[in-house]
Amino acid sequence: VSVLMFPQARLSHVRVKYLFLTWLAVFVGSWVVYVQYSSYTELCRGRECQRTICDKYRKGVIDGSACSSLCEKGSLYFGRCLSSKPNNQVYTGSWGDVDGVIKCQLGDVVHYELGEELEPRKETVLFDKPTRGTSVEKFKEMVSSHLKAKVGEQANLAGLVTLILSFADSNRDGHVSLAEAKSAWALLQLNEVLLAVVLQGREHTPKLLGFCGDLYVVERVPYTPLYGLSLPWLLEPWVPTGLRRRLDQWFTPSWPRKAKIAIGLLELVEDVFHGPFGSFLVCDMRAGSFGYTERYDLRLVDGRRVVPEEAFRRAMHLRRCHDDDDCAYGADCRAACNPTEQRCMGQVSQPNLARACGALKDYLLRGVPALVQEELEKQLYACMALQGSAEHMEMEHALILNNLKTLLWKQISHTKDS
Repeated sequence: VSVLMFPQARLSHVRVKYLFLTWLAVFVGSWVVYVQYSSYTELCRGRECQRTICDKYRKGVIDGSACSSLCEKGSLYFGRCLSSKPNNQVYTGSWGDVDGVIKCQLGDVVHYELGEELEPRKETVLFDKPTRGTSVEKFKEMVSSHLKAKVGEQANLAGLVTLILSFADSNRDGHVSLAEAKSAWALLQLNEVLLAVVLQGREHTPKLLGFCGDLYVVERVPYTPLYGLSLPWLLEPWVPTGLRRRLDQWFTPSWPRKAKIAIGLLELVEDVFHGPFGSFLVCDMRAGSFGYTERYDLRLVDGRRVVPEEAFRRAMHLRRCHDDDDCAYGADCRAACNPTEQRCMGQVSQPNLARACGALKDYLLRGVPALVQEELEKQLYACMALQGSAEHMEMEHALILNNLKTLLWKQISHTKDS
């Protein structure tokens, strides 16, 4: 009898162990889903954003080209949530038959004032400027003073102010109302909107489709990020870094198409380097900041970390430091620390081009044709060695940029991808 009972007892023990493991798996899985869902609901507050904006619009505080569609006609609506921070709401959206991306700032309006940080400072009242009774001339002075602090005196300030006023006149009636001016002033504090206005008509930044208050809509880029997979938010935390890096290298277009995308990034760097409205620093060169179209033309999809070089220089001069790590902004922009004065120096350590080449190195060298591999590698490393403080940096910058674009273009000019 004891011989017969032993396997039965063992089977019962295995069953209990199995049930316990099943319960544990269900418990852990439920907890993970709950935590991720809680995080999702905290991050994704599109309804709140729309309610706040439309309340201000209906009271006549703000106005803009997207207000009527968002708040009255219902032809502009929020789609999938892409937010990474609760105060920066990002959604896919549809505006009639146009696909776009809706971006909205939750909380108090952000005002870009230079101080200890490059991050915008929050003020207590939303859409408080300009005040009632402000003339158009006074508003122009406000805009000019604000832009002078951001892009410096060497830029074409008069031309930039004219562009901003044209942008503010959302209904194209020839004058800027107080409600339109409040919206334009709030948007002007945001780096991404300023960049979109400065580079309007250029092909590597998404078109600014419309705005209402500090909510704005930009063209949707079909393929993001620049390389790798865009994983569902539930899976993202569970993929090991090493595996993610390998996946990012596997899921890329063919090499000629990668070369065309890379040329687009080099052209974007060219556009923001000493342009007519000042120089800008791309302070986040990670793959998630860029995407590309069906024709493999590069697009900047997140311009929040593209800052005017003059603003970076001023802010760094005010920042105290112990070492170079204290003089960083975004993922990629760094200045040197002056140990004697314990203040950051204003000059960025590496120009945009050097950091762009660093971001493109692995991307371009994987699958590169053997005939061009050695020369491409040599040029990329020369590019990555560029220093912002070098005596002849601008000449070297132009030479390296031209050589890289020429080398890549020669490899793809005869292909259908060009």
